[in-house]
Order: sequence, then structure tokens, then C-alpha cells
Amino acid sequence: MIASVNWINLFSQVIQRLPITLSIILLSLLFSIIIGFILSLIRIKKISILSPLVRVYLSFIRSTPLLVQLFLVYFALPQLLLLIHIDINHFSRMFFVILAFSLHTGAYLSEIIRAGYQSVDYDQIEAGLTVGLSYPRILKSIIIPQALRNSIPNLTTQILELVKDTSLAFTIGIIDMMGQVKLIIGNNYGLGMLEVYIVISIIYWMIALIIQGFFTVIHNKTQKPYQI
Repeated sequence: MIASVNWINLFSQVIQRLPITLSIILLSLLFSIIIGFILSLIRIKKISILSPLVRVYLSFIRSTPLLVQLFLVYFALPQLLLLIHIDINHFSRMFFVILAFSLHTGAYLSEIIRAGYQSVDYDQIEAGLTVGLSYPRILKSIIIPQALRNSIPNLTTQILELVKDTSLAFTIGIIDMMGQVKLIIGNNYGLGMLEVYIVISIIYWMIALIIQGFFTVIHNKTQKPYQI
């Protein structure tokens, strides 16, 4: 049965939804980085009141399934906001998907960013201050290069997790690649499930390989000696 499948047509049907999947990935990653940076800064600076709240937030994100978080954002958040007379029920499903993925991934990125920052020996920062470097210069020339180098493996893993997480978007009606797969299977009354899932797995695999290759290049560049 596999040999008789029109693979080109099958790939074409799934890939036509690739732009939606990529949009979810890129927008979620962008907002995740912003959220992660803010949360990590709060914890690094140990800001009173906010720091304990961030720890509670991180604990909740780590302890609950992403699917539950997505449903909370999509179904519960609009109801809660109505209590203070804010109506977001008319917002698009993409908004809720990107919000849920950003809040989820941002929590993990905050820990990666914080760990990367703390991995830099403070003696190097003091040495920079001793020779008269400003903190922005120290940040640019000492902290960021080393923190980035130390964080790349975890950062790569988390971005790959985000790519896989996007497959849940179809659960609230987004017709991305996985949503398209469900439509194809439904239209064929369940026939050809094996072939369709082979196609979607290969596409996700290719995306993952591109991401891994990109960060491998960055990792190799960060291994070169940096100049102050």
C-alpha cells in the first residue's frame, strides 16, 4: 500500500501549511526570549515580591502539561478577564496559541538564560572593572560570549521542544501542518494513516536538522577566542 501512495502530492498537501507552523514557531520564540529575559533578570537581581512570584510561575509551568496550559489560556483566560471587563473572546486562535507557547517556553528559557549568566566566573567581571571597562562593555565582551557558548546546548534543545510543541495547535482549531494531517486522515476515513504520519515526521525531522545545523555553526563560532 505504501508503494502506491502519491508521496509528492502528500508532501505537498502537508507542506502548504508549513508557513503557519513556522509563524507559530518564530513568533512564540520571539516572545519567549523576551519573557525569558525578563524573568531571568528578576531572579538574577532577586527583586523582592516579584522573585517569589516568578518561582511559583516556573513551578506551575514545569509541573503541568503544555496541553493543559494551552486550554487554560484558550478557555479560562477569556473568562477571567471578563471579570474585569476585558473581552478577548474575539481574538484569533493564533493569538492564544502563541501566548500559551510563549508563556511555556519563556519559563524554560529564563532558567537557561539565568544559568548561562551564572556560569560566567564573577572574577572575570571584577577583572574587567579593575582595568576600567564599563559594565555594558563587560556584558558585551565577557558575559554574553561565554553565557551564549554555555547555553547553546540547552537553548537548542528547548527550541526543538517548541517546534514539537506546535503540533498541539490543532487541538484548538489551528490548521497547521498537524491540523492538515488530521484533515487528510479524516477525509480519507482513516485510510493511509501510516503514510501521512511518515510524511509529517520527516518534515518535522528536516526542520529539526536545520535548527541543529544553525546552532552548531553558532557554537563553533563561539569556540573561537573573543577579543575585549
